[in-house]
Amino acid sequence: MRRHSCFGFFFCGIFLPGILSFPQTNTSIDCDSLLPNYEAEPQTSAPPYIIAVSFDNFEKGNEIQVTLEALKDVGFKGFNLQAREVGGDVPVGTFKITDPNTKGLECHNKTNSAISHANSDVKQKVTTTWVAPPDAKDLQFIATVVQDLEKFWVGIQSKTLTPARSESVNGTGKSKRKVRFECVC
Repeated sequence: MRRHSCFGFFFCGIFLPGILSFPQTNTSIDCDSLLPNYEAEPQTSAPPYIIAVSFDNFEKGNEIQVTLEALKDVGFKGFNLQAREVGGDVPVGTFKITDPNTKGLECHNKTNSAISHANSDVKQKVTTTWVAPPDAKDLQFIATVVQDLEKFWVGIQSKTLTPARSESVNGTGKSKRKVRFECVC
C-alpha cells in the first residue's frame, strides 16, 4: 500500500502542474499589420526599445547589422522585425540569421524577409544582419516588440537609411571615396 501512495504522489507531482497550468501560448506577429495573434491593445506610450543600424547608406547586396535592444531592464519575449521602404507596407531585403534567439519568417512568399523570436526567453538585445535588395528606396526598419502578453508596442522605427547615390559603397556598407589631387606647378 505504501508503494502505491508514493507512486501516486510522484505521478501528481510530475504531471498535475502541467495539466492545471495555463497552456504555453505560441505568439506570432502578422507580417502585414505587425499585430500579435491575440486580443490585446498595443501600448501608446513611448517604447522602451530601440532599433540601431550600422550604416546610414546602402547599395545592392550590402550587409547591415541591425540591433533591437531594450533601453531599460524590461526585456522582451517576442518581436517581429522588417525593413520597409518609407511609406511602404511590404518587407524588402532579407535577413541572415546570426542570433540564436531569432528565426527567419516568410512574408509575401519571400524567405527571411522578416525575423522573429525563436523562443519566449526574456531578451535584452538581438542582433541580425540584413542584406539590401537591388532596387530599394529610402527605408526604415520597423518592429513590434512584445514585453509580455499584455504589453506590446507596434511600429517602432529605426532612422531612415538611404541608397548610396554619389559615392561607391563596398560590401560591408563602408564608403569608398575616390580622391583625386591635381597639382598646378
